[in-house]
Amino acid sequence: MNNGNQQRVSRARRSCLAVPGSNPRFLEKAQGLPADQVFLDLEDACAPLAKPEARHTIVKFLNEGDWSGKTRVVRVNDWTTEWTYRDVVTVVEGAGQNLDCVMLPKVQDAQQVQALDLLLTQIEKTMGFEVGRIGIEAQIEDARGLVNVDAIAGASPRLETIIFGPADFMASINMRTLVVGEQPPGYPADAYHYILMRILMAARAHGLQAIDGPYLQIRNVDGYREVAQRAAALGFDGKWVLHPGQVEASNEIFSPSQEDYDHAEMILDAYAFHTSEAGGKKGSAMLGDEMIDEASRKMALVVAGKGRAAGLSRTTTFVPPEA
Repeated sequence: MNNGNQQRVSRARRSCLAVPGSNPRFLEKAQGLPADQVFLDLEDACAPLAKPEARHTIVKFLNEGDWSGKTRVVRVNDWTTEWTYRDVVTVVEGAGQNLDCVMLPKVQDAQQVQALDLLLTQIEKTMGFEVGRIGIEAQIEDARGLVNVDAIAGASPRLETIIFGPADFMASINMRTLVVGEQPPGYPADAYHYILMRILMAARAHGLQAIDGPYLQIRNVDGYREVAQRAAALGFDGKWVLHPGQVEASNEIFSPSQEDYDHAEMILDAYAFHTSEAGGKKGSAMLGDEMIDEASRKMALVVAGKGRAAGLSRTTTFVPPEA
């Protein structure tokens, strides 16, 4: 992976806020919310008759709005529709300099990602934009997409995230529940565990982020927390939010605690010292009552990286032991 792509996929995406591209009031309000990512939606949140005008509304808000500190994404329609190419051309030609990623829904195979990559490349060359700067987010929403998720995750160097789309996925496999994200009655285990782990493994194998999809009971913050904590425990990087009340919960759940962040930074400092000349060039050492080694360093890097991305500051300092 090149350094540019490493930088792109390390963006904080604890909370990914969905905003209808046809609703100027929501587009205005979203700019002031503390979500890490905002995606302006041309797909499910836009009625078919509203899509053409919504493209131009999105261009206007990307160019004129204040999205400081946020990853700016537009979700286009999927390739089986008549809208996709015009979504991409209108938005990227009109606001490509103020766009970070294009989200492609209902991805079923690698060729669909590659087609979007090619179209983006042609537009960037035509417009004189930096070729390859705009990333792609791929949404897995049915059984075929999940079966092909490894190939999808490796389809393009533009890819930054693999996203689970639960509502369409549940329908595609005939899962017996009407509540998106909740466990189907009659199944005594976690019905989503395999799906989430499959997406997570494909994402990590290709150096990508993994994002959990929406929880539709927007006023049930406790329910949102429970579902988000499951994804965070597995190692997901963030989750969609559909309502301002979910943003704070998502940012908290997908950030390390202050204690864990401090401990991770201490491990990194201690390991760097003990492996140095001054520290005795040791392969392993003690940090308090804990033995640390190279594996500890790798684990600490993950937690420290998430903490830094979340804006945490250290409250402890490593002091080398006296000789």
